[in-house]
Formats: sequence, structure tokens, C-alpha cells
Amino acid sequence: MTAGTSARVGTWTVLAERTSAAFTVRNFGFRVVRGSIPVSLGSVRVSGSGVTAVEAALDLDRIDTGNAKRDADLRKPGLLAIDAHPVLTFAADRIKGSPGEWSVEGTLGARGESCPLTVTATGPEDNGDGTWRVLAGAVFDRRSLGVRAPRFLIGAEITIALDVVLAPPG
Repeated sequence: MTAGTSARVGTWTVLAERTSAAFTVRNFGFRVVRGSIPVSLGSVRVSGSGVTAVEAALDLDRIDTGNAKRDADLRKPGLLAIDAHPVLTFAADRIKGSPGEWSVEGTLGARGESCPLTVTATGPEDNGDGTWRVLAGAVFDRRSLGVRAPRFLIGAEITIALDVVLAPPG
């Protein structure tokens, strides 16, 4: 799916049931909180010259940190404002790279705010069943999306790791 990769031209669809999105953030300055956000949909558009666009939506309404109280707190307007904005989005049309590794520059959206985000991806790997697997990750500052909390309570940097399975066009 990158320059030099013979992926089928068209729109590849993210298989949500086989795709995962995990995140980590520090709290209280030293503990690492891990969580997951289900991917509800996504796509990767491929032209003859390579990947031309990436889109994804994650279901914040089903965010899971393994702590029900923390998950409820994340719903609050000062944090993720999930009741008003239940979807985290990513859209990109600036993709650069070489076979096997690329940089996807786009916009992350949450809470009615948006910020630039660069995702680094590796792959694709052929799963042997007609689907492709891509591993991707990014780091961003939660404050760029207006998430306000004392830094000792919630660290500024959030790391996202994605394990994406794509179905071919058609």
C-alpha cells in the first residue's frame, strides 16, 4: 500500500471486529494507565501512486481503562465530553513513505476540537486470507484537544497504538 507495494487500487475497509486501538497515559506522575477504544469504522484509499487518504472513527462511548470510575470521569465536559462528542476521528490526505513504513499526516478530532497528528505506520503484511495488517502509532498532547486536568493527575502525552486489519476493495 505504499510506493512499490502492489495493493489493489480502491478503498480498503477497516475490519472493526479485527482491529484494536489502545492508549497509554501517565497519571499521578508515575503510574501508566492503559485503555482501549473500539474502532467503529475506517478506510484507506489506494491509487496507482499509493495511499492517498486515511479515515477512522473510534467509539469513545465504549472507552475502557479497566476502572469504571475513571471511565465515568472521562465522560465529563472538562475531559473527553463523551456525551456531547462520542466519536474520536482521524482524517489524513498527506501520506509519505517507502515500502513497509510511512508517515500519515492528518487531523485528530475529539470534544469538538481538532489538532494535527502524525501517525507512523508499518506494513502492510498479507494475512493470507485476502486481508492486510498495518501497525500504527502516534503520540499527542491532550491539551491540544482542550482536555484540561492538572498534569500530575493526567499526563500531557497520550500514546496511541493501532493494530489494523483491512479488507480489500470490492
